[in-house]
Amino acid sequence: MFAIIIAVAFLFLCVLGRLLYVQVIWGEDLQVKAIDQWTREIPVVASRGKIVDTNGVILADNDDTYTVFVRKRAVENTEKLCLALSEILEMDFDYVYNRLTTTVSSEVTIKKQVSKEKISRLLDGGYSGVYYSRDNSRTYPYNEFLTSVLGFTSTDGKGQSGLELYYDKYLSGIDGEILYETDIVGVEIDGGKASYKPATNGLNLKLTIDYDVQQLCESAMGQAMEIHSAKSAQMIVIDPKSGAIRALCTKPSFNLNDIPRDDLNALNSLGRNGIVCNIYEPGSTFKILTAAANIEEYLQGNKKAYSPSHVYSSSRYRYIDGQKVKCWSDHKNGKHAALTLQGGLNNSCNPIFVDIAMSLGKDTMYKYINLFNYGAVTGVDFAGEAQGMVLPVSAVQNVDLARIAFGQTIACTGLQLAAATSAAINGGNYYTPHLVEEIYTEDGLVVEKMQPKLKNKVISEKASKILSEMLEQVVAEGSGKQAYIEGYRVAGKTGTAQKYENGVIAHGKYVASFIGYFPANDPKYLALVIIDEPVGQYYGSLVAAPYAKQVFQGIIDIKGL
Repeated sequence: MFAIIIAVAFLFLCVLGRLLYVQVIWGEDLQVKAIDQWTREIPVVASRGKIVDTNGVILADNDDTYTVFVRKRAVENTEKLCLALSEILEMDFDYVYNRLTTTVSSEVTIKKQVSKEKISRLLDGGYSGVYYSRDNSRTYPYNEFLTSVLGFTSTDGKGQSGLELYYDKYLSGIDGEILYETDIVGVEIDGGKASYKPATNGLNLKLTIDYDVQQLCESAMGQAMEIHSAKSAQMIVIDPKSGAIRALCTKPSFNLNDIPRDDLNALNSLGRNGIVCNIYEPGSTFKILTAAANIEEYLQGNKKAYSPSHVYSSSRYRYIDGQKVKCWSDHKNGKHAALTLQGGLNNSCNPIFVDIAMSLGKDTMYKYINLFNYGAVTGVDFAGEAQGMVLPVSAVQNVDLARIAFGQTIACTGLQLAAATSAAINGGNYYTPHLVEEIYTEDGLVVEKMQPKLKNKVISEKASKILSEMLEQVVAEGSGKQAYIEGYRVAGKTGTAQKYENGVIAHGKYVASFIGYFPANDPKYLALVIIDEPVGQYYGSLVAAPYAKQVFQGIIDIKGL
């Protein structure tokens, strides 16, 4: 009897334990399974957030489209339905028929991003087993405009590149759903109740980009590609006093409403943001850093720095570790006029900057390379930023230092150069460049506002002012004359760099560039133009500077400056 009582008690405890486990521990999961078994859900897709420029011009929007799917067990006549779907949705009959007859899933997605007109035709047919849910087709009102910055989304509406990818968690929103009561095979029950869980729409992005300035850059770079038969043409316009990017254009590109998804090589190449993600040897535009370092060190009393009025040797050659470094200009007897730093900038004379770098030494030069953030990402709000290439200071030989002084043996992105130059001429303040101004709801409530981020001080305000006055003279009377605008204080520096392939100079291949800004005494717009492999003329002064002038003149006219 005792054994029987123990056995019964044990069995009773087992049943009780199982009951507690099913109801308490497992209960929630079972409820979910029961709801899933006796209901069918239709997703309610959240609207993706819009992207607008700094003035509210819509750059990325949505079209209301729909996803069509079929619950196979609720279909009365499969062949008739397949005929209707293939005709209305313009699909292959065999494909639709195979989807409905061979797939294991009880619910089959037929097609996404179907227009409202086609959905209306399906509704008029009253076909059983066919369901619809709203999805969103991403649209870009200006087609091939700001392509490499905006990026694009997948067919499922997820960000795949550019700002669409970087800010995807803000733009995406949270999907909802509608639940219908059905029988065990998925047929909707007459009189059954439906429950609705609303979607939370994505947040909107307001960019620092100015549509008008971007349009000027798009036009200018399109012309540059055509006139110079260049491999690529790129331009960035930035506010030097905040790091706000007003325009960023890369050519060639593609229409964001006709994405070449079937050609991945073309998609990756044309969609790549070269200003942010590609590196190149900046050439003479880098002399701005060398000049800034010399001026700042002179003001600090460094005896190795040259006075701005110092007259350099008239020889157009310098010999460093047995290697000859020469000036680009061709003069008889290997000499040109004796020049000061101003003359060196005006004429872009390499030997003068070699003298500066060799006198300051690699430790001092590298101090400024680091201060100006070369060899490191700027921190821009964009995925895939390159950090450039800077030799470790321990590996630098004298001849390397000599070439670094005028922009060779060092590589950077266009964005790094624009941000560094901004710091050199805005009073010495390095601001982190950024593309988004604020994030806000569809009701206009600002969720997050991006403030200018001061990274560090690079040079003193006095040194910055002296440098800017010199760069203004480069445009007024030096190699940057093609960017001069009568009555406006434009400053800048040209650059022409030879390209390397497989470690050797690629003859006949150059990168022509110009970086300039205005007004020189109170800079508000700084522009960098990079023309890769122009055919024919290749000097930055002739190929790149005129397009900076074109954009600056456009800004003056549009803004009424």
